[in-house]
Amino acid sequence: MSLVSEFLGQLTLQLGGVETTYPTVVPTPNFDPDKDGVRIETAIKTKGVDEQTIIDVLTKRTYAQRREIAFAYEKRAKKDMITALKGALSGHLETVILGLMKSTAQYDASEIKASIKGLGTDEESLIEILCSRSNAELMDIKKVYKELFKKDLEKDVAGDTSGDFAKLLLALVQTKRDEPESVIDYQKIDEDARALYEAGVKRKGTDVKCWISIMSERSVPHLQKVFDRYKSYSPYDMQESIRKEVKGDLEKSFLTLVQCFENKQLYFANKLQDAMKSKGANEKVLTRIIVSRCEVDLKKIRQEFKAHHGKSLYQTIAGHTKGDYQKALLSLCAGDD
Repeated sequence: MSLVSEFLGQLTLQLGGVETTYPTVVPTPNFDPDKDGVRIETAIKTKGVDEQTIIDVLTKRTYAQRREIAFAYEKRAKKDMITALKGALSGHLETVILGLMKSTAQYDASEIKASIKGLGTDEESLIEILCSRSNAELMDIKKVYKELFKKDLEKDVAGDTSGDFAKLLLALVQTKRDEPESVIDYQKIDEDARALYEAGVKRKGTDVKCWISIMSERSVPHLQKVFDRYKSYSPYDMQESIRKEVKGDLEKSFLTLVQCFENKQLYFANKLQDAMKSKGANEKVLTRIIVSRCEVDLKKIRQEFKAHHGKSLYQTIAGHTKGDYQKALLSLCAGDD
């Protein structure tokens, strides 16, 4: 792929504050969906299933290209490719491959749905997704959630969480965040920094409502400056203040927000490191981050991982996973730093 096309691929900026992307999975050149469809069909039909070919094809194509392969497959084999893959694969590899057959927004929406379905809520997943996604991503997720599940994301989140934790998540899902301004408003930065201090560290108890409104409605560049300014009022920085003021899921949510405002890719790199701290891996978290970010910013997450953890993400995954699952993740990781 020429450097020019790679460069253009990464400048998928729409006006309106969509972030520049740093994908590890980029469109494959000379793409032939019919040929790929035949390869997938043959791999599924092979006695014992040819997982390697399935991995080679699907981890090296973008979601848009995978959709085309699925259409070509269906036309040819007269059956649904996703159903066929489900039948042919199992375990963590199946989870990865089926995840890749969803768009980023569909995947996020499905992960949210899974985290609030049935008994008990998987708060960790819910916090990670809702507190780390940009306003534009959350708008997409809401739209897709409604299409997939015929329900409002807001209603489902409200029905499954409670207290200030619910109020914060709902404020985020309402996507009221300002777009970045071209003019820096120093007065507003100062007012917000002071308000955050007066609502928390300065007083007895915490005015959580004030924290929620500032953190869910201000633009990211504005908040970065607010947290910097905050240090001139408070003896603690924003993260330390959160740890002192609130507990439980609310604390985790505010911390995730602040970490993502300050450096989102470092937040994901740290989560990946945590998921591979012990001998094996927390496959759920590992799969979710690699699959959901491979067309967004995984390349940058890799750089942050190497810079802060002294070892490449590629080597770390290789040391904590095995078999076809490992092959699929390493292929999505797409390079050793």
